[in-house]
Amino acid sequence: MLALTYAGYGDPSVLDVTTRPEPHAGPGQVRIAVRVAGVNPVDWKIRAGQMKEWITTRFPAIPGSDAAGVVDEVGEGVEGVKVGDEVFGSGADASAEFAVLDEFALKPASLSWEQAGGLAAVAETALRTLELLRPSAGQTLLIEGAAGGVGSAAAQFALADGVRVIGTASEQNHEFLRDLGVVPTVYGPGLKERVDALAPEGVDVVLDTAGLGSLKELIEIAESAESVVSIADFSAPEHGARLSVGITDPRAFHALEKAARLADEGKFTVPIDSEFALADAAKAHERSQGGHVRGKIVLKVA
Repeated sequence: MLALTYAGYGDPSVLDVTTRPEPHAGPGQVRIAVRVAGVNPVDWKIRAGQMKEWITTRFPAIPGSDAAGVVDEVGEGVEGVKVGDEVFGSGADASAEFAVLDEFALKPASLSWEQAGGLAAVAETALRTLELLRPSAGQTLLIEGAAGGVGSAAAQFALADGVRVIGTASEQNHEFLRDLGVVPTVYGPGLKERVDALAPEGVDVVLDTAGLGSLKELIEIAESAESVVSIADFSAPEHGARLSVGITDPRAFHALEKAARLADEGKFTVPIDSEFALADAAKAHERSQGGHVRGKIVLKVA
């Protein structure tokens, strides 16, 4: 099969499309003919060697964990999915013609292949962090970096549960956030004063998806380090805040099912920042690495 690979750590130029053996579904897994694969920040961080202390990479490596496609193999013990079904989910080595998914759900008709292909990791991360913060209906959640994939997913999950959401983003993304139902503001110095004006009653919980070095101010806004969770600032525990990281999580299936249900109810969408062919994956990684991404970057495989 054709697959995006890299033979060693490096910048996006190490990526190349080569031929690799096809994977096969094991117990509890499905194999799909990939239509679209997602690109997440962790993909380029692994490729660049930034995660090698935590994640072992075997070369040649195939990046990516998110994909959507058509099932062509069903592993032992899998129920509710058959060959020919359209699904989305997460696994390993997803940027290829065929990929094995460990967590998956039926693709809702309301989402395009591009949207479904970029959904799994952001949905899992967003719901995982919200379940740590546990905002209740009527409370206020501040999301640092609300226009990105995880930030926009978390905002929509929270809004569906009746939570008020304030989100930081560059001004060019404010209309996008308003369309989601988020109250936008800019990030950077003076954030507390801006948030105080938008939420004089206070902010209950904070999710940091951006890692902009604003953790101390975010804790001040929440008035409690325990009310702040970051997925991007590894210094969070030093300040008493919580750090939540991970490629996969046992609750991923729960997140996929919830995102699919809300999508069919018209309460969840996946904004697409940009689309690239598999052969242009280096440009996709450059786009992700440059930051200021609005929504998801995806690779069109078939």
